[in-house]
Amino acid sequence: MEILIQVAQFLLSLSLIVILHEFGHYIPAKLFGTRVETFYLFFDYKWSLIKKKIGETEWGVGWIPLGGYVKIAGMVDESMDLEQLDQPVQPWEFRAKPAWQRLIIMVGGVTVNLILGFFIYAMMLWAYGDRILPTDSLENGVWVVSPLAEQIGFENGDIIQSVRGEEVYNFSSLTEEMVYGGMVQIERNGRTMDIVIPDTVAGALSSSKNRGAFFYPRIPFIISKVAKGSENHGILEKRDRVQSIAGVDIIFYDQAKAILKEHAGEQTMVVVDRDGRREELKVSVNEEGLLGISAHIMTMDELEKAGHYSFDTKSYSFLESIPAGWNKTMDRLSGYVRQFSLILNPDTGAYKGLGGFVSIGGLFPPEWDWQSFWNITALLSIILAFMNLLPIPVLDGGHVVFLLYEMVTGRQPNQRILEYAQMIGFFLLI
Repeated sequence: MEILIQVAQFLLSLSLIVILHEFGHYIPAKLFGTRVETFYLFFDYKWSLIKKKIGETEWGVGWIPLGGYVKIAGMVDESMDLEQLDQPVQPWEFRAKPAWQRLIIMVGGVTVNLILGFFIYAMMLWAYGDRILPTDSLENGVWVVSPLAEQIGFENGDIIQSVRGEEVYNFSSLTEEMVYGGMVQIERNGRTMDIVIPDTVAGALSSSKNRGAFFYPRIPFIISKVAKGSENHGILEKRDRVQSIAGVDIIFYDQAKAILKEHAGEQTMVVVDRDGRREELKVSVNEEGLLGISAHIMTMDELEKAGHYSFDTKSYSFLESIPAGWNKTMDRLSGYVRQFSLILNPDTGAYKGLGGFVSIGGLFPPEWDWQSFWNITALLSIILAFMNLLPIPVLDGGHVVFLLYEMVTGRQPNQRILEYAQMIGFFLLI
């Protein structure tokens, strides 16, 4: 069921982004009197789910959910309709229009994607505001949830002071900032220390086993489930809050692991808070150092409501949300461009983490959450805008390069060169 929810969110998000992107090409094309022959959501190789011709345009939905396209008459595109291009130029064709009109048609898609990202961010700021957990509010340090972060040298309870000499205000941005490597200053047990993040961390983080944030706020040890086959079934109960194990006080869940390892294969005493009562229980620790329970991982909302952490929340009026939404859009775009630059540097190994639609689908949570859905959709729309502007033939950016050449030199590139470039670009993209 969780996978179906992720797939549904992914398809809805992709459909919205693709349809609006293609309308970004379609609308200026029609305004300039250019014929649009087909408009498809998803690809229709051999056959389509739905199709209907309205006027001169065939509208449809393909069966391969990997994007979509519009076919503009007289344009060298992925359809490689060379027969049409061998015919005399018609006034309603793309190639018959002035270069500036063709440029507007080509950049229309990425423009709409940027506008979509901006609109979503602005409306979300207006509806939800902006809530941030300040890094310096984690007075007891962080919970290291990533094996990679442990390998680098981080420990539970480390207080992150700076990354490359700069304080990181937003706790959620810590992992993103550490992707670029450099020196991280921490406080551990009252001592200031430096941890060096290797340049290869981006490549390591992009592997499937290392994906995810380095840190999470430290949380209390609250039991959410006791396995039926556990020796502690009927002893420990759901919602028990563990206060001590083997006489050692437990404030945070991450402290329990090391203590339980010391008592693997033994029985020991555990003190829990059960509905406000203090209970002393004799429990069994298995050979792996586990109690046979699942812990409740408190969400950010729960941590805030329980008063464990103080969040900074800013509300926005409708007018205030507009510039704030634009700033957030530019911040996300610049952040993605910085991360993309890591892929171009083979020393980082980040290219190993390049993924396709399965990777994108995995971004969506396993439960339906509209706030997360719109956040991810805005980010994907911005990413699509940037990726489409890359100067690769078959992408919008490749067409833009040839159009700029034409506008500067006053000469149209040879049609055969455009065809060959399109084929090369197609295989590069694959």
